[in-house]
Parts: sequence; structure tokens; C-alpha cells
Amino acid sequence: MAEQFGEKTHEATPHRRQQSREQGQVPKSQDLSSAILLLTALIGLLFMGKSLVQFMTSYTAGQLGGEAWTQIDVGTVMLLWNNAMTGLTRYVLPLLALLVVVAILIQFLQVGFMFVPKLLFDVGRISPLKGVKRVLSLSNLMRLGFGVFKIVVAVSVAAWSVLADLETIMALGLLELPAVATTIADITIWTCINIGTALLILALADYAFQRWKHEQDMRMSHQEMREEMKTLQGDPQVIARRRAVQRQLILNRINSSVPNADVVVTNPTELAIAIKYEHDEMEAPIVVAKGAGVIAKRIRKLALENNIPVVERKPLAQALYKQVEVGQPIPPAQYAAVAEVLRYVYQLQGRSID
Repeated sequence: MAEQFGEKTHEATPHRRQQSREQGQVPKSQDLSSAILLLTALIGLLFMGKSLVQFMTSYTAGQLGGEAWTQIDVGTVMLLWNNAMTGLTRYVLPLLALLVVVAILIQFLQVGFMFVPKLLFDVGRISPLKGVKRVLSLSNLMRLGFGVFKIVVAVSVAAWSVLADLETIMALGLLELPAVATTIADITIWTCINIGTALLILALADYAFQRWKHEQDMRMSHQEMREEMKTLQGDPQVIARRRAVQRQLILNRINSSVPNADVVVTNPTELAIAIKYEHDEMEAPIVVAKGAGVIAKRIRKLALENNIPVVERKPLAQALYKQVEVGQPIPPAQYAAVAEVLRYVYQLQGRSID
């Protein structure tokens, strides 16, 4: 009953999935990418941040200390700029490169390699009206609610992390300035890591939901399945008629060729191959009919009705069925086996084989 009302009860076909992928419709979570990038940046700062802080401290001390500038020119400014950029590049560039690699890896693991150039020129995607509809859609309202929930979680985790280090924070007044800076930086980074971990858990849940929703959206109704089959393979009724005609042509050919055969080699029930040999006219025996299943049964029946010997030779029947088409001579590798069968048949009939 569900299929009669167009409900989607069938799993998506490979063709449907490929079409969806070509249109850029794949399950992915932007929150997952953001959470992993946040944690990667924080962990990178945890291990590489000390060198960056030391550089910034040394650079700041050099700029604020020493002799006062009495004059400034373009050369001096460019020297100071180059020194600053060289130092920042040395300590910041590895972290940025790590983030780029991780971002590419996350996208590849989620959707694989995908390039959809037609989406770059889709003017409809920048239509203000469609943009308003997307903003007010149910999915985006759900995303908004999920975003508010993430903010609540992030604030809660931050409050819990700060409260856990409350005693350390209250004791900052007893420390010297470098120790205060180090402690605050440590508390800040670990608080952010805790927030990032919570966001990662939520992002994994969001990714699982996106995959489930994508599978539900990809499901097909019975009518869609039939339309796709008609598009890919043609009208099923036409295909059925074509197969019936082909089957009738095969039966007609069998009806005319099997009564003239010398022997039928069987498997014994699955395969049947009819062989004819005229030593004055043929260089080698010829397969005049072959078939499996229902066709094989028909060949055996015609052979019995026309007093054609039926010989069971399993390996020979399998080899001839796979290697020889109707109307072709048998291959030299099967000469001996076929000659043995013909010799046996001719002896039963009182004939001789040359």
C-alpha cells in the first residue's frame, strides 16, 4: 500500500547515488571539519607555541628596550618588517601548513575526491529569493537550534574548566609576571581543548545524523525505480518482448538443427551440445546447437524424439559450451574427446569414422 502512494521504500540504486554525487549532494558535516581543525590548532599551539611565545617576547623586548629611535627611514622600516615576517613565518607557517593538510584530509575522508564545476556557475545558488527560502527552511532552523545548543555546551564546558582551575587562578597574585603569563596561557589552551573536544563529540553526532538523513532523502519509490530502469535499460515490456522473440528464434534454430546432429553431449542435465560431422565436407565436427537449463532440456527432448544418441561427458560438455559458439568447429584441444564420442556412436549405429 505504501508504494501505491509514492512512499520511498527502496534503497537508493548506484545510479541514483552517482547522480546525487555529480550534483554535489553528499553527506558531510561542516561542524566536524571545524571541530577537528580547532583541536589541531590548539594541539599545535600546545607543542609549537612555546617557540612562538619566545620569539614574540624577544622581539617585543628588542623593540621596547635599547636606545630610543631618533630618526626613521624606509630602509629601517623594511628591515624591521623583514625581521618580523621572517620570524613569524618560521614559527607560524608549519602550523598553517598542518591546518591546510588536516582540512584537505577531513574533506577527503568525508566525501572522497569530488569536483563539481557546474556548481561554480549555478546562478540560482546566489538568488536572493532562494537564499531567503534556504534561510527559512526547516533544515536551517534545525541548524540554528543546534548552533544555540553548541553555544550552551561550549559555555558550560568553559565554566567547568575554569572552575576546575579556580584555585590556580586565585593564586596568580602570588606569582611573578612570567609565571602568571605562562599559567594563564596554559589554562586558556586547556580550556579551549576541552571546548574543542565537546564540540568534536557534537560534530560526530551531527555527521552521523547527516549520513542518516542523506540515506533517507536518497530512498526511492517504486515508481522512481521503474522510471530509472526504463531510462537505463529501456521499457521492461519491450525488453520482455525482445527476449521472447530471441528465445523463439533460438528454439526455431534448435528445432531445425538438432534432428540433423550426430550426437548430443550432456552435463548430464544442465548443459546440452549437439554435434554434427560430415567427414567428406567438414574439416572438424561442428556445434550445431547448444544450451543450458530449459534450452538444454529442449535439445535432449528433440534428440530422443529423432533417435539422436545422447552421451554424458561432463568435462567435454562444459568445455564445448564455454569455448565454441553455434556454427563453429570444435577446437583442436577437444578433437580426441569428440572423436571418442563419435566413434562410440558410430559403433552403435554400425558406421565407421575416418
